[in-house]
Amino acid sequence: MNTRAFITLPFLLATLFHTQPTHAQQMTTGTLEQRIARIEDRQAIKNVVDVFSNLADVKQIDKQVLLFTEDAVVTSYAAGTLVSELKGRAQLLATFSGFLAGFDVVYHQNGQQTIDELTDSTAKATSYCHVILVGMQDGKRMKTTMHTIYSDEFVKRDGVWLIAQRRSDFVWREVEEVGE
Repeated sequence: MNTRAFITLPFLLATLFHTQPTHAQQMTTGTLEQRIARIEDRQAIKNVVDVFSNLADVKQIDKQVLLFTEDAVVTSYAAGTLVSELKGRAQLLATFSGFLAGFDVVYHQNGQQTIDELTDSTAKATSYCHVILVGMQDGKRMKTTMHTIYSDEFVKRDGVWLIAQRRSDFVWREVEEVGE
């Protein structure tokens, strides 16, 4: 007698590609209210990053720094080398304002964001941003394009998400002369 085992496609795929559930797949745990709260928190965190960029574009730095905790720390790296470390809103305001003053066009385009950790009051996220700055340098109109990765740590205070720490990695920079 010829006996054959029948293996279903789902069983075969599960056996061949056995993996652990991803973070996104695990989000379906908890009550409906808990799941909705996590979605709202994720959206609020994304909004903080987007509003940060929008306020930079219109140079409203006084409002932008309010997205950070009073004792926030922002470190900036260019090609892997630490170039600055700022502490507190006052230092952020002075440095951000001074930097952007040299440009008449400021444009941020945010891309993908992942929430790497999320609790009721803390979060860690990675966000990608394409920054374009246009201004006069050495008598020429120049465009600086930066490809940036933000690694942020957030805290939720009084129901509001704020950036407590930001690591800005400027991984690529291009500078070119442009016309009007």
